[in-house]
Amino acid sequence: MRVISGSARGRRLKGPPSNETRPMADKIKGALFNALASLDVTPDRILDLYAGTGNIGIEALSRGGAWADFVERGREQVKVIRQNLENTGFADRSRVHQVPVRTYVATARAEPYDFVILDPPYADPDILEILETVGSSQLVKSGTIVVIGHWPRLEMPERVGRLECLRSRCHGDSCFSIFEVVDEIDDEAPTGEESNSRP
Repeated sequence: MRVISGSARGRRLKGPPSNETRPMADKIKGALFNALASLDVTPDRILDLYAGTGNIGIEALSRGGAWADFVERGREQVKVIRQNLENTGFADRSRVHQVPVRTYVATARAEPYDFVILDPPYADPDILEILETVGSSQLVKSGTIVVIGHWPRLEMPERVGRLECLRSRCHGDSCFSIFEVVDEIDDEAPTGEESNSRP
């Protein structure tokens, strides 16, 4: 596992401390960032939930992100994230929070992020619920891109609360879906009003 592109390109990342953590493989990570580039998405303020090894957030920092918060409840996983941030030189542009994702989403008082990645365990039965919770939180704003990793058996809907699906891709037994936070459309708005949504 390594950083694919950017200022830390080629740097090796320390792997997960146990089989309970399943980081996104380099092939899938590369496909994700290619898809983001095709949508003209350049992450700046990054929130990496279920961060595991910090793999995705670090890749975003390497590609020009200004700041990243990593959220992971496991003590050993947090240790790995901090080591990877030190090894890639991004410790001063990030913070690691050892708390459950739900706790962070409910209590964090941070400026809205423009990029959020969730890579929860595939067996988590509440994936769609936590996705909707993130989309309705104060941590995102209109235009924020939210990416979720999931397995092929989970078919992502076109809309989850304020989140509108832009793209879904599967590679083997790993998938990711890219959503955008959109403002609710007023059905009674006068015709001819221009929309700020992504074409």
